[in-house]
Amino acid sequence: MLALLVALVGLVAPASATAADASTVRDSLTHYYVRQDAAAIDRLYRTKARTREDRLLCLYRLYPMTLDERYIAAVPSEDGVTSARELALISALWAYRASSGPAWRLPTFGRRSERILERALARDPAEPYALLVRGQGLYYKPGLFGGDVAAAQRTFEQLRQRVSGRGVPGLHPFEAEVWIWMAVRRQDESAGAQLRQRLLARNPPSMFRQFLIDPP
Repeated sequence: MLALLVALVGLVAPASATAADASTVRDSLTHYYVRQDAAAIDRLYRTKARTREDRLLCLYRLYPMTLDERYIAAVPSEDGVTSARELALISALWAYRASSGPAWRLPTFGRRSERILERALARDPAEPYALLVRGQGLYYKPGLFGGDVAAAQRTFEQLRQRVSGRGVPGLHPFEAEVWIWMAVRRQDESAGAQLRQRLLARNPPSMFRQFLIDPP
């Protein structure tokens, strides 16, 4: 449901990028994502996203919404990237490339994703997207390969603190709550059921309500 991606077109921002375009992306992305409107995000990406960060933010949402592998056919290079957020998003794209490609590429793509994420966390250990990607990795990996659901929960709780009261582009605050619930549920079914009821009582956006009622 929640995830990461990149497209076939380049991710270098043209010199003519405008503050208005960037504002449009940042103001609209979360709204379109929560509405599960992949077509609107695709239009946003193709017509308004001028900076590398804005393109990555759009693409981060498109692949899991569409499962269209054209979006992850070419992952941008991390060379020269200094932004923790952009590094985290590029790391996420490699993670999706690893999970969607042939099994023999999983180790190579997976290790690359991890190396890039380590760079992101070294630059800013509190970057929300770095925390989200790290938590997802800890949640989904088998324990033999470094997975740790309790550590994932702690990471998602850090994410909740970071997004509380802040406007993080493309990241709705309730997303952290859902990931915490998923980690709690994996560890303790009864505690997960109780937390689920508390979250539903908060009248979350329909996308997250649907996920709480009928998770994958």
